[in-house]
Amino acid sequence: MAKRRPRSAFASRRFRCYAWPGERVKKYWHVINIGIQNTLVYRVNFLFRALFGLIPLFATISLWRTIYGDSGREVAGYTLAQMTSYYLVVTLVDMLTAVAEDDWQIAADIKDGNISQFLLKPIDYLTYRLCLFWSGRVVYTSVAVVPVALFILAQRSYFVLPPNWATFGWFMVSIVLTGLLQFFISYTMALLAFWVLEVSTFIFIVFAFEYIAGGHLFPLDILPAPLSQVLAFTPFPYQLFFPVNIYLGRATGASLYQGLIIQALWVVAAYGLARLMWRRGIRKYSAVGG
Repeated sequence: MAKRRPRSAFASRRFRCYAWPGERVKKYWHVINIGIQNTLVYRVNFLFRALFGLIPLFATISLWRTIYGDSGREVAGYTLAQMTSYYLVVTLVDMLTAVAEDDWQIAADIKDGNISQFLLKPIDYLTYRLCLFWSGRVVYTSVAVVPVALFILAQRSYFVLPPNWATFGWFMVSIVLTGLLQFFISYTMALLAFWVLEVSTFIFIVFAFEYIAGGHLFPLDILPAPLSQVLAFTPFPYQLFFPVNIYLGRATGASLYQGLIIQALWVVAAYGLARLMWRRGIRKYSAVGG
């Protein structure tokens, strides 16, 4: 009687192949849970940060009200309600997507040698940090949403809603892309710690460009047309200005789809650069005995 070939090795290998994606999801879901638990320790800090962040917002809105006065005129196509809504939605987008301490923590992991433990474990460091980033945003948003919502309620006579549900849906899609773009750029900047001792200068330079060219200070479409067109092909408007523009219904039709494509391309480019920097940095890190 012919002997049957044992199937245990094949079955085991097949089981590992099919179980691995589920195990990986479970592993990173655990990272998110741990991140939420660790970040909850700072919930009081987050509350005060959100409260004090409303002070410059109130000053900015008051300044624009003084500029508009009682004339009912428009500035660069913005009514007073739209301009007020612009800064309120900027606060919401920041609350959902802004990178807080992630870049500093990544740089510290590299400088202190903590990165070595991730080279010995079956875990992807970028995905690990991305999970911590989103868990931090969840905790911060859950804490900050109350004071921000109360502030918006106080400004409700000047707050406009999206024109329709489709606009709101595209706004949420752009929010996800904005969060990914902000994280990948910050992650890449932090990886410079593989080559330089202090990355704060580079981080502050990028932050300054993002703050001005991203639309924190003012809507970018009040700038001269040639300048705003040039900025449209940089990543900075897609870190804040573009999703806000979608919400206000100022990006529609072809400009909406073109903007989403450019934003997605910048996310892919930032992700590719982050992976490249990691590979180069790890080679250097291992070469010097890290």
